[in-house]
Amino acid sequence: MTDTANSPAPAATDPRPGFFAAADVLGKVLADIRADQYDLTTPCPEYSVRDLANHVVSVLRRIAVMGAGGSFMLVPHFADDVADGGWAAAWEAADADFKKVWGDPSVLGRTIGLPWGPVPGAVASVMWTNELVLHAWDIATATGQQVPWPDEALAAPLANMKRAVPAEPRGGQVPFGPVVPVPDDAPAIDRLVGWYGRRP
Repeated sequence: MTDTANSPAPAATDPRPGFFAAADVLGKVLADIRADQYDLTTPCPEYSVRDLANHVVSVLRRIAVMGAGGSFMLVPHFADDVADGGWAAAWEAADADFKKVWGDPSVLGRTIGLPWGPVPGAVASVMWTNELVLHAWDIATATGQQVPWPDEALAAPLANMKRAVPAEPRGGQVPFGPVVPVPDDAPAIDRLVGWYGRRP
C-alpha cells in the first residue's frame, strides 16, 4: 500500500486541485470496471480488483472523516458494506463528503492524526493524492483502462516521491518493491509508478 512515515514537503501552492483531480480520475476508473474483472489480480498482488475497489472507497471515506477531525480508526480498511459493482455509487457519495470537508481552505492548516504521527492538512493531502493516483493506476492497469492523467493530479506526488519514499530500504515496513528504472523523459505517471515499484 502507500502509507509511509516520511511526509512530503508542504505544497508551495494549494494542493487541493490535484487532490480533487486524482479523486475524479479514480471515480471514473471505478465506474468502468466490468463484472468479469472483479477477480483479476492488480499490481498490488495481494489485492484483486474487488479488494482494491473496496479499499479505495474506504480510503476516500477516511480522508473525509480525518479531514473533519475524526480518527483513522473510525473507518475500516475495506468498505465491506459495498456490494460488487456498487463502488462507483459508493464513491460518488464519499466524494461528496470529501469535497465538502476539503473544500474549506482551513483544512490545509488543520492537524491530521495519521497513524505514524500528526501532519498538517496540506501535507496529508499530498500523501493521499499519491495514494489515490497509484490505486487508480493499479485498477486501470488490471482492467485494461486507458486513463488521461491530469497534470495537476500528478504534480505534487511526482515532486515529493523521492523524499516521501527513498529508494532504500524497500520491503518490510516500507510496503513497496524496488524502484523500477524508468527513462527521465517517460510520461509522468510512468515515472511515478516506477518509483513505487510498479512496472509501467
